[in-house]
Amino acid sequence: MLIGEVAQRSGVSARMLRHYESLGLVRPFGRTGSGYREYSGEDIRRIFHIESLRSLGLSLREVGRALDDPGFTPSELVGDLIRQTHERIEAETELLTRLRRIDAADPAGWEGVLHVVALLQALGSKSPGARQRAALTSGDEVPVPVEALVEAALSEADTNVAGALRWALARSGDGVPGLLARGLGSPVAAVRERAVRSLAEMPGDEATAELRHALVNADIVVRGHAALALGTRGETEAVPILIAMIVDGRNDTDAADALSVLATDSAMADGIATELVGRLAHDATGASARGRLTQALAAVPGTAASSALVELSRDGDRAVALTATYLLRLRGAR
Repeated sequence: MLIGEVAQRSGVSARMLRHYESLGLVRPFGRTGSGYREYSGEDIRRIFHIESLRSLGLSLREVGRALDDPGFTPSELVGDLIRQTHERIEAETELLTRLRRIDAADPAGWEGVLHVVALLQALGSKSPGARQRAALTSGDEVPVPVEALVEAALSEADTNVAGALRWALARSGDGVPGLLARGLGSPVAAVRERAVRSLAEMPGDEATAELRHALVNADIVVRGHAALALGTRGETEAVPILIAMIVDGRNDTDAADALSVLATDSAMADGIATELVGRLAHDATGASARGRLTQALAAVPGTAASSALVELSRDGDRAVALTATYLLRLRGAR
């Protein structure tokens, strides 16, 4: 079979077949009287073998070794190919993500494109200062795509940079709370906490709705941050978790402050006082928890809280009784 027919049947160009011959990969078994290369059936099979190995990413040198070296084993080479392919996919995925973020920023010209690229690079810098500056200047000219800011906020361990990123997210507009909420389902506890802390600083109904969903999160830290944020927003769904935080001694001072915000309504104040007293009377509530619950009544106005303190001033636990007596005096002095 002549080279033109081989090229037609195999899909490999005559030029490439000559290149294979020059490298010693394929050696036509003979030539015609006119000097044309002639290929045997075995030569054609070898060509298909070469193309199959090339399709796996092997170089022509590696293809030659695989076909001609009896001691060649594929396991190590295939392992290297898998690693290289993973690296290439990661690099291409990163490039695709960057291009999409530039497109989302909708820059007016190449100067805008370069500005977005510079900010994206700064957000990924090893320098905390560079990351913080990028967050603080993210909306000055061309805005950084919110996906990039969310990704940075969920991965940022530096306290100052994290604060700057949360500030930038809070002024980024609609859609951000939904992106942040995805982090609440992360298998990494630190990411879940960063997500809820960022949501806590987001204004608007969308963020409030996501925080309500976070009240039933499996992570106790997430539930606590969500309850604190919702309490300061006047959302009564947070009350049970805030009281549980006081009992457990987790951010109990902040939880009591959040309850005091909710207690500005007289009916709500009496309801909160009733729940606090209920936990005080629970047999499983320890002495230290009873002390914290008593102190929490200090910030709750109304007759229900006052009546509870009167009862607690006669409590069998001396520390609780003294605390209640002191709080009653403060209420009387107001």
